[in-house]
Amino acid sequence: MPLALVWFRQDLRLDDNPALHEALEQGYAPVPVYVHAPEEESGWAPGGASRAWLHRSLQALDADLRARGSRLLLRNGPTGPALSALLRETGADAIFWNRKYEPATQPRDAALKREWREQGLVAESFNGALLFEPWELATQQGGPYKVFTPFWRNALGRLRVPAPQAVPATLPSVAETFASEDLDALGLAARPAWDSGFWDKWHAGEAGAHEALEVFLDGALHGYRSDRDRPDRVGTSLLSPHLHFGEIAPWRVVGALEQVRTAANAADVDAYLRELGWREFAYHLLHHFPATTTANLNPRFEHFEWAPGDDRQLQAWRHGLTGVPIVDAGMRELWATGYMHNRVRMIVGSWLTKHMRQHWLHGARWFWDTLVDADLANNTLGWQWVAGTGADASPYFRVFNPVTQAQKFDPAATYISRWVPELQALPVAARFAPWLHAELARRLAPSYPRAPMVDLAQGRDAALAAYKRSAPAESR
Repeated sequence: MPLALVWFRQDLRLDDNPALHEALEQGYAPVPVYVHAPEEESGWAPGGASRAWLHRSLQALDADLRARGSRLLLRNGPTGPALSALLRETGADAIFWNRKYEPATQPRDAALKREWREQGLVAESFNGALLFEPWELATQQGGPYKVFTPFWRNALGRLRVPAPQAVPATLPSVAETFASEDLDALGLAARPAWDSGFWDKWHAGEAGAHEALEVFLDGALHGYRSDRDRPDRVGTSLLSPHLHFGEIAPWRVVGALEQVRTAANAADVDAYLRELGWREFAYHLLHHFPATTTANLNPRFEHFEWAPGDDRQLQAWRHGLTGVPIVDAGMRELWATGYMHNRVRMIVGSWLTKHMRQHWLHGARWFWDTLVDADLANNTLGWQWVAGTGADASPYFRVFNPVTQAQKFDPAATYISRWVPELQALPVAARFAPWLHAELARRLAPSYPRAPMVDLAQGRDAALAAYKRSAPAESR
């Protein structure tokens, strides 16, 4: 049987894997390979939390392959030379992979495909990550979308869910003569193990992804439309890191949702599908506007007066010491679990870019390093959205009040109490804004900051004044 390399990247699963499925369909014996080349990510090499997850996900993938008689080969980059060398070593006639969409990887992959085809090899790539690839949807004028609602309306009208593709119970063996790096040698695992608290919450790998989907369908899906904004409840799917690493296909998630759809839960199903739509929109934007990973999409902000970088304030924000309980709770949850509830992401992002008036890249870089679901498309969209600088963004002049946000979405201060335990002795009403209960806070929460690092009213006023000054002269 002829051999074909199956090049794994952010598609770390066996079911619903188009590249693996096609290799088998064409009669090849797959040789699974992963190439570690973070230096090729053009300034966005995976952060610490992503590397920790990747270590476990690769471990799980190799175990799944071995259970079927195969195994995963690990190689260090650069990618092109590593794969070309393996093609020669194995004598493989073909190479199959699923596409990535980041600005640094698309041109590299296209060049490799041309090179291998010129050598007479079969080289084919597939969509293994998205419901719609970024170039498949366009406005009526033929251009890219910048507003989500018409994008998603178009997508829903064309959405078709493919049938699941299960991997065979057995796979051809991979010869022991084909060398592989040791997983530990890739240096992915955290040293020291600062991520130890992550794994009480997460189960990396394909089995963990399917388990998370089942738990969601049985639980948080019911009431998702309202509870998804409540950090004090288990109201979300927790599928984002599994989707990012490709441990489950998005169309498998859609298919499962449609199977359980009823008249009673239809609004919740539609609300979750809409969140998957935002993921698709993020990839659409990244493909068409690749510079937005570091540059504002909205040119108005090219001359916006961001505050000078303040290391002391940024460190306080990163480590949950701002003096604003809901902000501090979110940042501590992030550090402890590699995750932050989406509503809280918006609150801490607004605090950073509005009250602190720090450039959104400070937040994007920190999230990139600390989130297990750090994804270049979604991270870019999220930060440009909350900062008001991107597509279909929340306007900059919409400044979240973190106190009222906490009172609305964490009404019993349950989330705050969990992550800011020094406030637990205070009455619930005082936990949202302890500086308004100064004497009580001094006695019952002496270790917590006496006041926010930025006065809420003054920070809001300064942000709005800076925004007004940034308006084009003809609109003033």
